[in-house]
Amino acid sequence: MPIRIPLYKKLFTRHERPLCDFGEFNVSAFRFNSGVHALRIKNARGEIVMLPFQGMQIWRACFDGRELTMRSMFAEPKNTRTYLETYGAFLIHCGITGLGAPGPNDQHPLHGELPNAPMDCAWLDIDETNDRVTVAGEYQHTVAFSTNYNATISTTMSADSTLLDVEVSVENRKNTPMDVMYLAHANFRPVDNGQLTYSADYSADSVRVRQSIPSHVTPKPGYKEFLEALAKDPTQHHNFTPDLSFDPEVVFEIDLKADQDGYCHALQKHPDNCSDYIRYQSTNTPLCMRWICRTPDQDGLGIAFPSTSGVEGYTIEKGKGRVATVMGGDTWQVSMQMGHLTESETDEAIQIIKRIQSGV
Repeated sequence: MPIRIPLYKKLFTRHERPLCDFGEFNVSAFRFNSGVHALRIKNARGEIVMLPFQGMQIWRACFDGRELTMRSMFAEPKNTRTYLETYGAFLIHCGITGLGAPGPNDQHPLHGELPNAPMDCAWLDIDETNDRVTVAGEYQHTVAFSTNYNATISTTMSADSTLLDVEVSVENRKNTPMDVMYLAHANFRPVDNGQLTYSADYSADSVRVRQSIPSHVTPKPGYKEFLEALAKDPTQHHNFTPDLSFDPEVVFEIDLKADQDGYCHALQKHPDNCSDYIRYQSTNTPLCMRWICRTPDQDGLGIAFPSTSGVEGYTIEKGKGRVATVMGGDTWQVSMQMGHLTESETDEAIQIIKRIQSGV
Protein backbone atom coordinates (compact mmCIF):
# COMPACT_ATOMS: atom_id res chain seq x y z
CA MET A 1 0.00 0.00 0.00
CA PRO A 2 1.25 3.53 -0.77
CA ILE A 3 2.38 5.67 2.15
CA ARG A 4 0.30 8.83 2.49
CA ILE A 5 1.87 11.98 3.89
CA PRO A 6 -0.61 14.76 4.71
CA LEU A 7 0.67 18.18 3.69
CA TYR A 8 0.38 21.06 6.14
CA LYS A 9 1.28 24.64 5.36
CA LYS A 10 3.65 24.83 8.34
CA LEU A 11 5.91 22.35 6.52
CA PHE A 12 6.65 25.02 3.91
CA THR A 13 9.24 27.65 4.79
CA ARG A 14 11.17 30.30 2.86
CA HIS A 15 14.18 27.98 2.89
CA GLU A 16 13.66 24.87 0.78
CA ARG A 17 14.02 21.71 2.81
CA PRO A 18 13.73 17.97 2.11
CA LEU A 19 10.40 16.32 2.74
CA CYS A 20 11.20 12.75 1.68
CA ASP A 21 13.59 10.70 -0.47
CA PHE A 22 13.22 7.21 -1.88
CA GLY A 23 14.76 5.49 -4.87
CA GLU A 24 15.51 8.14 -7.48
CA PHE A 25 12.91 10.54 -6.07
CA ASN A 26 13.56 13.65 -4.06
CA VAL A 27 10.70 15.76 -2.70
CA SER A 28 11.25 19.12 -1.05
CA ALA A 29 8.97 21.88 0.24
CA PHE A 30 9.36 25.66 0.19
CA ARG A 31 7.51 28.96 -0.05
CA PHE A 32 8.01 31.49 -2.80
CA ASN A 33 8.74 35.07 -1.76
CA SER A 34 5.09 35.76 -2.56
CA GLY A 35 4.07 33.30 0.16
CA VAL A 36 2.75 30.64 -2.23
CA HIS A 37 3.49 27.09 -1.02
CA ALA A 38 5.35 24.81 -3.43
CA LEU A 39 6.59 21.23 -3.76
CA ARG A 40 9.61 20.33 -5.88
CA ILE A 41 9.56 16.71 -7.05
CA LYS A 42 12.60 15.29 -8.82
CA ASN A 43 13.25 12.00 -10.55
CA ALA A 44 16.23 10.89 -12.62
CA ARG A 45 14.96 12.74 -15.72
CA GLY A 46 13.85 16.09 -14.36
CA GLU A 47 11.56 17.89 -11.95
CA ILE A 48 8.24 19.60 -11.48
CA VAL A 49 7.18 22.36 -9.10
CA MET A 50 3.61 22.09 -7.83
CA LEU A 51 1.33 24.45 -5.92
CA PRO A 52 -0.57 22.04 -3.66
CA PHE A 53 -2.72 24.72 -2.02
CA GLN A 54 -3.32 26.98 -5.04
CA GLY A 55 -5.43 25.18 -7.62
CA MET A 56 -3.10 22.15 -7.55
CA GLN A 57 -1.26 23.87 -10.41
CA ILE A 58 1.91 22.47 -11.94
CA TRP A 59 3.92 25.67 -11.91
CA ARG A 60 7.00 24.37 -13.71
CA ALA A 61 8.03 21.18 -15.56
CA CYS A 62 11.54 20.43 -16.79
CA PHE A 63 12.73 17.11 -18.25
CA ASP A 64 15.93 15.96 -19.95
CA GLY A 65 17.34 19.44 -19.53
CA ARG A 66 14.46 21.12 -21.37
CA GLU A 67 12.07 23.65 -19.82
CA LEU A 68 8.58 22.63 -20.95
CA THR A 69 6.71 25.55 -19.42
CA MET A 70 5.64 28.64 -21.34
CA ARG A 71 7.58 31.87 -20.95
CA SER A 72 5.55 34.47 -19.09
CA MET A 73 5.90 37.75 -17.22
CA PHE A 74 5.79 35.97 -13.84
CA ALA A 75 9.00 34.71 -12.23
CA GLU A 76 6.93 33.19 -9.43
CA PRO A 77 3.25 32.62 -8.66
CA LYS A 78 1.35 35.29 -6.78
CA ASN A 79 -0.98 34.75 -3.84
CA THR A 80 -4.20 35.77 -5.56
CA ARG A 81 -7.31 34.17 -7.01
CA THR A 82 -7.45 36.60 -9.95
CA TYR A 83 -6.57 34.63 -13.07
CA LEU A 84 -4.46 37.15 -14.96
CA GLU A 85 -2.64 38.42 -11.85
CA THR A 86 -0.73 35.13 -11.54
CA TYR A 87 -0.19 33.42 -14.86
CA GLY A 88 2.39 31.24 -16.53
CA ALA A 89 2.00 27.78 -14.97
CA PHE A 90 2.63 24.61 -16.94
CA LEU A 91 -0.84 23.31 -16.06
CA ILE A 92 -3.85 25.26 -14.79
CA HIS A 93 -7.16 23.54 -14.05
CA CYS A 94 -10.09 25.69 -15.25
CA GLY A 95 -13.81 25.59 -14.43
CA ILE A 96 -16.05 24.38 -12.87
CA THR A 97 -19.10 26.69 -12.78
CA GLY A 98 -17.79 28.74 -15.72
CA LEU A 99 -15.17 28.61 -18.43
CA GLY A 100 -13.47 31.03 -20.74
CA ALA A 101 -14.17 34.73 -20.96
CA PRO A 102 -17.46 35.60 -19.25
CA GLY A 103 -20.14 37.11 -21.46
CA PRO A 104 -22.40 40.03 -20.50
CA ASN A 105 -24.87 37.68 -18.79
CA ASP A 106 -22.25 35.60 -16.94
CA GLN A 107 -21.25 35.94 -13.30
CA HIS A 108 -18.19 33.67 -13.31
CA PRO A 109 -14.61 35.03 -13.42
CA LEU A 110 -12.26 34.38 -16.34
CA HIS A 111 -11.90 30.57 -16.57
CA GLY A 112 -13.95 29.99 -13.43
CA GLU A 113 -13.08 29.57 -9.77
CA LEU A 114 -10.79 26.54 -10.01
CA PRO A 115 -7.47 27.93 -11.40
CA ASN A 116 -6.28 29.41 -8.09
CA ALA A 117 -8.73 27.67 -5.78
CA PRO A 118 -7.58 27.42 -2.13
CA MET A 119 -7.37 23.65 -1.75
CA ASP A 120 -8.95 22.41 1.47
CA CYS A 121 -6.40 19.64 1.91
CA ALA A 122 -3.44 18.13 0.09
CA TRP A 123 -1.31 15.03 0.45
CA LEU A 124 1.62 13.09 -0.97
CA ASP A 125 1.32 9.38 -1.85
CA ILE A 126 4.58 7.41 -1.95
CA ASP A 127 4.25 4.17 -3.94
CA GLU A 128 7.57 2.34 -3.63
CA THR A 129 6.20 -0.82 -5.26
CA ASN A 130 5.39 0.95 -8.52
CA ASP A 131 8.11 3.63 -8.18
CA ARG A 132 5.90 6.69 -8.35
CA VAL A 133 4.91 9.78 -6.38
CA THR A 134 1.47 11.39 -6.42
CA VAL A 135 0.51 14.85 -5.23
CA ALA A 136 -3.22 15.25 -4.72
CA GLY A 137 -5.74 17.49 -3.05
CA GLU A 138 -9.40 18.35 -2.65
CA TYR A 139 -11.38 21.54 -2.98
CA GLN A 140 -15.03 21.92 -2.00
CA HIS A 141 -16.98 24.73 -3.62
CA THR A 142 -20.34 25.52 -2.04
CA VAL A 143 -22.68 28.40 -2.81
CA ALA A 144 -26.04 28.35 -1.02
CA PHE A 145 -29.02 27.56 -3.27
CA SER A 146 -26.68 27.04 -6.21
CA THR A 147 -23.57 24.87 -6.18
CA ASN A 148 -21.97 22.18 -4.04
CA TYR A 149 -19.17 20.10 -5.52
CA ASN A 150 -15.93 18.48 -4.43
CA ALA A 151 -13.00 18.51 -6.87
CA THR A 152 -10.14 16.04 -6.46
CA ILE A 153 -6.98 16.68 -8.50
CA SER A 154 -3.86 14.52 -8.66
CA THR A 155 -0.55 14.52 -10.51
CA THR A 156 1.68 11.44 -10.61
CA MET A 157 5.36 11.24 -11.54
CA SER A 158 6.88 7.82 -12.22
CA ALA A 159 10.52 6.78 -11.93
CA ASP A 160 12.70 7.40 -15.01
CA SER A 161 9.71 8.98 -16.79
CA THR A 162 9.23 12.34 -18.48
CA LEU A 163 5.44 12.04 -18.60
CA LEU A 164 3.01 13.14 -15.90
CA ASP A 165 -0.30 11.43 -15.23
CA VAL A 166 -3.01 13.88 -14.23
CA GLU A 167 -6.52 13.05 -13.04
CA VAL A 168 -9.44 15.31 -12.15
CA SER A 169 -12.77 14.25 -10.67
CA VAL A 170 -15.72 16.43 -9.70
CA GLU A 171 -18.38 15.03 -7.38
CA ASN A 172 -21.78 16.70 -7.38
CA ARG A 173 -22.66 16.80 -3.67
CA LYS A 174 -26.15 18.12 -4.31
CA ASN A 175 -29.24 15.97 -4.74
CA THR A 176 -30.09 17.78 -7.97
CA PRO A 177 -28.24 18.00 -11.32
CA MET A 178 -25.24 20.32 -11.69
CA ASP A 179 -23.63 21.88 -14.74
CA VAL A 180 -19.90 21.20 -15.11
CA MET A 181 -17.37 23.01 -17.30
CA TYR A 182 -13.70 22.01 -17.32
CA LEU A 183 -10.57 22.74 -19.35
CA ALA A 184 -6.98 21.65 -18.72
CA HIS A 185 -4.86 24.71 -19.59
CA ALA A 186 -1.54 22.94 -20.33
CA ASN A 187 0.96 25.61 -21.39
CA PHE A 188 4.02 24.32 -23.24
CA ARG A 189 6.79 26.51 -24.62
CA PRO A 190 6.75 26.86 -28.41
CA VAL A 191 10.08 26.66 -30.22
CA ASP A 192 11.20 28.16 -33.50
CA ASN A 193 10.68 25.67 -36.34
CA GLY A 194 8.60 23.43 -34.09
CA GLN A 195 5.94 21.37 -35.89
CA LEU A 196 2.45 20.45 -34.68
CA THR A 197 1.06 16.97 -35.23
CA TYR A 198 -2.30 15.91 -33.82
CA SER A 199 -5.05 13.34 -34.33
CA ALA A 200 -7.46 15.41 -36.43
CA ASP A 201 -8.26 16.17 -40.03
CA TYR A 202 -6.30 19.26 -40.99
CA SER A 203 -9.28 20.98 -42.59
CA ALA A 204 -11.07 24.26 -41.93
CA ASP A 205 -14.11 22.27 -40.80
CA SER A 206 -12.16 20.32 -38.15
CA VAL A 207 -9.70 23.05 -37.08
CA ARG A 208 -11.72 26.21 -36.46
CA VAL A 209 -10.09 29.48 -35.43
CA ARG A 210 -11.91 31.70 -32.93
CA GLN A 211 -12.66 35.01 -34.60
CA SER A 212 -14.44 36.68 -31.69
CA ILE A 213 -12.11 38.82 -29.58
CA PRO A 214 -12.48 38.66 -25.76
CA SER A 215 -12.36 41.82 -23.69
CA HIS A 216 -8.89 41.13 -22.24
CA VAL A 217 -7.33 40.98 -25.74
CA THR A 218 -6.31 44.14 -27.62
CA PRO A 219 -5.96 43.36 -31.34
CA LYS A 220 -3.19 44.88 -33.44
CA PRO A 221 -3.33 45.96 -37.10
CA GLY A 222 -3.55 42.91 -39.34
CA TYR A 223 -4.83 40.65 -36.54
CA LYS A 224 -8.31 40.14 -38.00
CA GLU A 225 -6.83 39.43 -41.41
CA PHE A 226 -4.50 36.84 -39.85
CA LEU A 227 -7.48 35.12 -38.22
CA GLU A 228 -9.34 35.11 -41.52
CA ALA A 229 -6.37 33.50 -43.27
CA LEU A 230 -6.13 30.80 -40.59
CA ALA A 231 -9.86 30.17 -40.85
CA LYS A 232 -9.42 29.37 -44.55
CA ASP A 233 -6.23 27.34 -44.16
CA PRO A 234 -5.45 26.26 -40.57
CA THR A 235 -2.31 24.39 -41.65
CA GLN A 236 -0.56 27.79 -41.75
CA HIS A 237 -0.03 27.52 -37.99
CA HIS A 238 1.51 24.04 -38.00
CA ASN A 239 5.12 25.23 -38.42
CA PHE A 240 6.45 27.84 -36.00
CA THR A 241 8.75 29.71 -38.33
CA PRO A 242 10.63 32.51 -36.52
CA ASP A 243 8.69 35.18 -38.42
CA LEU A 244 5.27 33.75 -37.49
CA SER A 245 3.95 35.67 -34.49
CA PHE A 246 0.72 35.12 -32.59
CA ASP A 247 0.25 38.54 -31.07
CA PRO A 248 -1.77 38.85 -28.91
CA GLU A 249 -3.11 35.26 -29.14
CA VAL A 250 -4.94 32.81 -31.37
CA VAL A 251 -7.43 30.19 -30.20
CA PHE A 252 -8.64 27.15 -32.14
CA GLU A 253 -11.42 24.66 -31.54
CA ILE A 254 -10.38 21.27 -32.91
CA ASP A 255 -12.22 18.02 -33.51
CA LEU A 256 -9.57 15.59 -32.28
CA LYS A 257 -10.07 11.92 -33.06
CA ALA A 258 -9.48 9.26 -30.42
CA ASP A 259 -7.67 5.93 -30.64
CA GLN A 260 -9.25 2.59 -29.76
CA ASP A 261 -8.69 3.28 -26.05
CA GLY A 262 -10.45 6.63 -26.22
CA TYR A 263 -7.30 8.81 -26.11
CA CYS A 264 -6.65 11.85 -28.29
CA HIS A 265 -3.02 12.72 -29.08
CA ALA A 266 -1.11 15.91 -29.94
CA LEU A 267 2.52 17.02 -29.95
CA GLN A 268 5.01 19.71 -30.88
CA LYS A 269 8.04 18.18 -32.58
CA HIS A 270 11.27 20.09 -31.93
CA PRO A 271 14.06 20.56 -34.49
CA ASP A 272 16.10 17.95 -32.56
CA ASN A 273 13.23 15.44 -33.15
CA CYS A 274 12.16 15.28 -29.49
CA SER A 275 8.71 16.62 -28.64
CA ASP A 276 6.24 18.07 -26.17
CA TYR A 277 3.29 15.73 -25.89
CA ILE A 278 -0.20 15.41 -24.46
CA ARG A 279 -2.86 12.74 -24.66
CA TYR A 280 -6.20 12.58 -22.86
CA GLN A 281 -9.43 10.63 -22.56
CA SER A 282 -12.06 12.24 -24.74
CA THR A 283 -15.21 10.66 -23.30
CA ASN A 284 -15.91 13.50 -20.86
CA THR A 285 -13.90 16.16 -22.70
CA PRO A 286 -15.31 15.99 -26.24
CA LEU A 287 -13.78 19.29 -27.37
CA CYS A 288 -10.16 20.28 -27.88
CA MET A 289 -9.05 23.89 -27.59
CA ARG A 290 -5.67 25.19 -28.76
CA TRP A 291 -4.08 28.42 -27.58
CA ILE A 292 -0.98 30.08 -29.06
CA CYS A 293 0.62 33.29 -27.87
CA ARG A 294 4.02 34.38 -29.21
CA THR A 295 4.84 37.95 -28.22
CA PRO A 296 7.91 39.78 -26.89
CA ASP A 297 6.63 39.21 -23.34
CA GLN A 298 4.95 35.80 -23.47
CA ASP A 299 5.58 32.60 -25.39
CA GLY A 300 2.95 29.93 -24.82
CA LEU A 301 1.53 26.94 -26.66
CA GLY A 302 -1.55 25.07 -25.56
CA ILE A 303 -1.06 22.13 -27.93
CA ALA A 304 -4.38 20.56 -26.95
CA PHE A 305 -6.63 21.56 -24.06
CA PRO A 306 -9.09 18.77 -23.18
CA SER A 307 -12.36 20.57 -22.59
CA THR A 308 -16.05 20.00 -21.99
CA SER A 309 -16.95 23.01 -24.11
CA GLY A 310 -15.69 26.11 -25.87
CA VAL A 311 -14.37 29.21 -24.13
CA GLU A 312 -17.08 31.79 -24.84
CA GLY A 313 -18.45 31.78 -21.29
CA TYR A 314 -21.19 29.80 -19.56
CA THR A 315 -24.25 31.39 -21.17
CA ILE A 316 -23.09 31.02 -24.77
CA GLU A 317 -21.78 27.48 -24.28
CA LYS A 318 -24.94 26.46 -22.45
CA GLY A 319 -26.97 27.82 -25.36
CA LYS A 320 -24.94 25.62 -27.70
CA GLY A 321 -25.72 22.56 -25.55
CA ARG A 322 -22.04 22.14 -24.69
CA VAL A 323 -22.13 22.14 -20.90
CA ALA A 324 -21.88 18.78 -19.14
CA THR A 325 -24.56 17.79 -16.64
CA VAL A 326 -23.76 15.66 -13.58
CA MET A 327 -26.63 14.15 -11.63
CA GLY A 328 -26.86 14.47 -7.87
CA GLY A 329 -24.28 12.25 -6.16
CA ASP A 330 -22.53 11.38 -9.43
CA THR A 331 -18.93 12.13 -10.42
CA TRP A 332 -17.42 13.58 -13.59
CA GLN A 333 -13.77 12.74 -14.32
CA VAL A 334 -10.96 12.92 -16.86
CA SER A 335 -7.48 11.43 -17.17
CA MET A 336 -4.59 12.88 -19.16
CA GLN A 337 -0.86 12.45 -19.68
CA MET A 338 1.59 15.17 -20.66
CA GLY A 339 5.29 15.89 -20.80
CA HIS A 340 8.35 15.23 -22.95
CA LEU A 341 9.11 12.51 -25.52
CA THR A 342 12.49 11.37 -26.81
CA GLU A 343 13.16 11.06 -30.55
CA SER A 344 12.10 7.41 -30.72
CA GLU A 345 9.05 8.03 -28.54
CA THR A 346 8.11 10.95 -30.77
CA ASP A 347 8.28 8.74 -33.86
CA GLU A 348 6.01 6.19 -32.17
CA ALA A 349 3.50 8.87 -31.18
CA ILE A 350 3.43 10.29 -34.72
CA GLN A 351 2.73 6.82 -36.11
CA ILE A 352 -0.18 6.45 -33.67
CA ILE A 353 -1.56 9.81 -34.80
CA LYS A 354 -1.22 8.88 -38.47
CA ARG A 355 -3.11 5.61 -37.87
CA ILE A 356 -5.91 7.52 -36.15
CA GLN A 357 -6.10 10.02 -39.01
CA SER A 358 -6.29 7.24 -41.59
CA GLY A 359 -8.94 5.36 -39.59
CA VAL A 360 -6.79 2.26 -39.13
